[in-house]
Formats: sequence, structure tokens, C-alpha cells
Amino acid sequence: MEEKPNNALVVFQDKKIRRIWHNKEWHFSVVDVVEALTDSADAKDYWYRLKKREQESSGTELSTICRQLKLPSADGKYYATDCASTKDMFRIIQSIPSKKAEPFKQWLAQVGYERVQEIGNPELAQKRMKEIYKAKGYSDDWIEKRVRGIAIRDELTDEWKKRGIQEQKEFAILTAEISKATFGMTPKEYQKFKGLDKENLRDHMDDLELIFSMLGERATTEIARTKDSIGLEKNKDAAIKGGNIAGDARKKLEIETKRKVTSSENYLDMPEKEKRKQISKKRDDNKNDRT
Repeated sequence: MEEKPNNALVVFQDKKIRRIWHNKEWHFSVVDVVEALTDSADAKDYWYRLKKREQESSGTELSTICRQLKLPSADGKYYATDCASTKDMFRIIQSIPSKKAEPFKQWLAQVGYERVQEIGNPELAQKRMKEIYKAKGYSDDWIEKRVRGIAIRDELTDEWKKRGIQEQKEFAILTAEISKATFGMTPKEYQKFKGLDKENLRDHMDDLELIFSMLGERATTEIARTKDSIGLEKNKDAAIKGGNIAGDARKKLEIETKRKVTSSENYLDMPEKEKRKQISKKRDDNKNDRT
């Protein structure tokens, strides 16, 4: 499954706006924008009446410039939601009488443009990603591996798309095969093993787990290319073989080191761990100063 953007939720003047990356551009929740601009107690009703008013007055059907995309709701589940691209959102804003319209347009142009910049210059995306992870307390070495792993994952999913794998369900099937062959667990089983719920599994892997994830996916990419695998079944075979290469390497390392690569450790309480580590280091420094 493709990595989801880390910044799928943005804020305008304390109002949360959900957005989703679709067809190489951001799409924003129309209801969230309506609520941010109007402070309406019932943004859904306001949007319904706005569409009706525009159709009656100008014959314009605002719903035709929207797409129904699945966004997370307050209950944690995903529902089909009216969303519009940056360009189409500007059109919708024109129909909303609000003093906030102009500052919102400037804000919208900025948050929509950030991803466009990153496409033109991938180094910007990597820089922002590294800054986010560093702010969370991850080490520089870990961040380098995580960023490299994302690049390898993207290369694999691009290869799958070229080979007839389009549906998210099929991406999940192939990813599960690589994970089972590499670690003996599917991603869902691995999440449970680490005590995770909806958190990104790879954000809670240590260095070795990341390295073997990369090896399994990189090997799968090479095998799919070499064998010219087309369709789900042939790519499934490539995924198992790629995962087995990583799995065999993992087992050999475990024999030599006499310890498991897979770990139930996670980074959920990392800030506290880092705090304890810093306190411990300070104590050691003070002890050294006294001696």
C-alpha cells in the first residue's frame, strides 16, 4: 500500500482542514472549508444549500467539480466526502460570502503549492520529512534509513503499477507476501506484535527491521523486472521470492548474533525514552566532572 502523506491535515486559523493527495494534486474537504469560512454550526447543511442556491441562480452545479474521496471522520472511520482541488476550491470560495475569503485563498495557494514544489524538487520533500522525524526525536541514522526505505517502497509501487497492479487491495496482498516471507508476519500481525493500532508500522521499526524491509522490497522490484512479471499472480510469486531473500538473510543473522531481528519495541513513548536518556547522560557528565 502506498505511503500516505504525513501532512494530510492542515490548519487555517485554528480550523482543521482535511486533505488527500489524489491524481498528483491536493484535494480539500469542502465541508471543512465551508466551516472554516463561515463558522457555520452545520457546515454540511450550508454546503447543501449553497449548491442548491448556485444551481438556481446561475445554473452552476458545484457538485460536478467535486470528487467523492474517502477521508477520516471523528469516529476514526473513512467516509466518502466531497473534495475539490486547489483550483476548483477557488471557484467554490467565490460563492461563499466571507471576510475570511481572501486570507483563505492565500493560505490555500500556499499549502497547495508546497507539494507542487516537492514534485519539482524531491529534495524539498526529503528535507521536510527529515525535519518532521527529527522533531519527533528520531536519530539521524534512523531517519536516513527511513527516508531511503520510502524511496525503495515508491520504486516498488511504481513498478507494480506498470505491471498491472492498480487496486489498493492488490498492493496490500503483495505487501503482505513480502512481509510474511521476510519476517514471518503480515503487516497487520506485525502491528499487533508491536502493540500498535493505526500507527505506521515502519515508523516503529528499528534499524535492522528497516534494513530487511528494504532488502525484501528491493529484491522484489529486481525480480519483477527480470522476470517481466505481469498481473497479480506473477507479481505475487516475485514478492514471495524477494521476501524470501530478505528472510533467509535475517535468519542467518539471527543464528550468528543469537538474537531476533523482529522486536516488539515501538516508539510510542519515545519522547519519554529520550528524556530519560538525556537525564542519564547529564548525570554521567556531572559524575565525570566531579572526578
